[in-house]
Amino acid sequence: MTEIIEDRSLRNKTSVFRDRSNAGELLSEWLEDYREKDACVLAIPAGGVPVGVEISKRLNLPLDLAIVRKIHIPWNREAGFGAVTWDGIILLNEDLVKHLRLSKKEIDDCIDEEMKEIKKRMKLFGCEEFPEIVDKTVILVDDGLASGFTILAAVYSVRRRNPKELVVAVPTSSLVAIGRIENHADKIVCLNIRTGPIFAVADAYERWYDLEDEEVLKFLRSAEWEV
Repeated sequence: MTEIIEDRSLRNKTSVFRDRSNAGELLSEWLEDYREKDACVLAIPAGGVPVGVEISKRLNLPLDLAIVRKIHIPWNREAGFGAVTWDGIILLNEDLVKHLRLSKKEIDDCIDEEMKEIKKRMKLFGCEEFPEIVDKTVILVDDGLASGFTILAAVYSVRRRNPKELVVAVPTSSLVAIGRIENHADKIVCLNIRTGPIFAVADAYERWYDLEDEEVLKFLRSAEWEV
């Protein structure tokens, strides 16, 4: 059974982190058992990078990237109907696909667009080769989970590489997303779980904005990442 760890004092609260780096700092305190162990941090760009960099630095663990993209709804770039990973795993929200009445061609075109973006980011961020994680503990990090589809796709990809333990570590999440991934990770560490009918990752942060690629590169360089 998956172990779920949360800070009960933060349940259903908003504006609990200054920014993503502060969230990573606080999250690392709950991951102290992994300090300097045979483990690695896998951050999901873009928002997961500042969180992952902070955890990597504070626990003295190697950092790498797990590039996953939301499959965006063609007429609404803020929303998605699934996710696709760097190694081609595709996860669709079938109920939403039916509701949107998307054709197979529309779905395929959207997936192709995201795969092109993934390849572009892999080259830009210098992570075209995935790290060896067999029998290692993997700490998979993002800045928050709304539906949970994006990180679930990443979990599927990591799982098939036979890690010793798979830990999902996120500052904030909806309860729905926790439920979606809880049977697929060994442990979930989430400080701020919220149960309301409306959820936005941004509401957990005092300072929130979409990270541009150059900012992601700056965070990676601060972790002595070779780009």
